[in-house]
Amino acid sequence: MSKPTLLILAAGMASRYGSLKQIDGFGPHGETIIDYSIYDAIRAGFGKVVFIIREEFLEKMRAVFDEKLRGKIEVDYAFQSFDLTKFGVDRVIERTKPWGTAHAVMSAKDHISEPFCVINADDFYGKDAFEKMAAFLRDEVTDDKMALMGFKVGNTMSDYGYVSRGVCDVDGEGNMASVTERTNIYYVTDDAGNKKIVYEEGGEQHDLDPDTRVSMNFWGFTPRIFKVAQSMFAKFVEENGDNPKSEFFIPSVPDYMVKNNMASFRVIPTSSKWFGVTYKEDKPIVQESISNLVKEGVYPEKLF
Repeated sequence: MSKPTLLILAAGMASRYGSLKQIDGFGPHGETIIDYSIYDAIRAGFGKVVFIIREEFLEKMRAVFDEKLRGKIEVDYAFQSFDLTKFGVDRVIERTKPWGTAHAVMSAKDHISEPFCVINADDFYGKDAFEKMAAFLRDEVTDDKMALMGFKVGNTMSDYGYVSRGVCDVDGEGNMASVTERTNIYYVTDDAGNKKIVYEEGGEQHDLDPDTRVSMNFWGFTPRIFKVAQSMFAKFVEENGDNPKSEFFIPSVPDYMVKNNMASFRVIPTSSKWFGVTYKEDKPIVQESISNLVKEGVYPEKLF
């Protein structure tokens, strides 16, 4: 049986962070967050890593990753671009921002033919999450049974601004009933001085329980997802092509599949504590968290 593949979404523009955070150093020897994800994936049994990038990042990415990963895991690169013809869309639409995370996943369709896991480049997920997803992709995944890692939203916040999360409704069997992308989740302080989590929609704030399970774009798929996403994308472009900020997000695809009885998506709970770098101010917190994990022996001081 083939080993699962790790698909890393690294084509984002990092507009809130201010630089190319995909190759910024966070570990004691300048390790990137991606390095820790790949290290966890290798020891969990993944056989290949595919980077989704913008083509102009290729040489920088290869300089950072190719040599250190040689002989440890197969490495491939796929490009997220503005050319929509390969997805059956004939329109030429001028944009400065890519079409979103689901479009990024579709961009890997010619590079993956086995069960695979999707993650963000700038999120630190932890050893437990990779072990559980690898086991699911090895032993359980089918075209009509896929999965996502479920993190508690209270463990995924930034103190320095808003974050985007796929908010999950989980049924009694531990499967996703629905997932809704919330792009403005942040902390507020109420009149009594208590800190709480809210999301914003239509100009209004709505409370969000800290224990609510959310997707951190850590999904377990089969290649069937490419075909379903492509069938949805043409309609998305038709309806949103004139909006330069519109994005085709990953959660919309599993949500569509669940609601149309095409597949189930198990929400796999993880004990891993997420942390990430949405903003420059997040960096020292991430560096300290990694340093503590090294001291605890979870990771060696030098990964590769």
